[in-house]
Amino acid sequence: MIGPLINAGAVAVGGIIGAAFGKKIPSRVSEALPLTFGLASMGIGIALIMKVNTIPTVVLALLLGSLIGELVKLEYYIEKLSSKLRNFVDKPNHNTVLYDSHDQFIERYVALVVMMCTGGMGIFGALNEGITGDASLLITKAFLDLFAATIFAITLRYSVALIAIPQLVIQGGLLLMASFIQPLITPAMIADFSACGGMIMLATGLRICHIKSFPVANMLFGLILVMPISALWLHLI
Repeated sequence: MIGPLINAGAVAVGGIIGAAFGKKIPSRVSEALPLTFGLASMGIGIALIMKVNTIPTVVLALLLGSLIGELVKLEYYIEKLSSKLRNFVDKPNHNTVLYDSHDQFIERYVALVVMMCTGGMGIFGALNEGITGDASLLITKAFLDLFAATIFAITLRYSVALIAIPQLVIQGGLLLMASFIQPLITPAMIADFSACGGMIMLATGLRICHIKSFPVANMLFGLILVMPISALWLHLI
């Protein structure tokens, strides 16, 4: 659990630093760097998409995953929870200024949760550590997340630090499951899983850059479905 703990700790520390000292950082920096992170998310997404083994399985997983997400209203409940977290952690008073409007906060916060918790590097880093014991990927991601959390916390405040909780749960769960699912995973399944995660990362980047507001949280079920669909496709076809 070394990697997940370091990564979650970096997010928590970055969120606290950004919220506490955000006023000392020039506004041009806090406005420009989120766009850079959005661009990086799109670039990583495209790189992961290029690893695809079977395009139909990835498309089918995304479609079915998005359908399930819309039916259970996953993004809606994440947005509601995000609002409650903001009101609880960053409750306005005479000493606190909430820089973003409610809509701006939800737009960025949900995208940030998806980017930090379900990004390809984090997921594969957790799986890799569970299988090989090598935490280097998650430690590398921790440095990236430290800076990202610091910058986004300038406007999103202390709520960013709380992202460390779902991130630790997701990465820790994947790490623990890795030893059990390892015998069932094939290179083709991993390739399709990468491509599916890349699609979501690309959509996340577009959302952070305010190009198109994709319901990225509703797409997350596709990550659960893509490996079984890929295995079934290879078996039947």
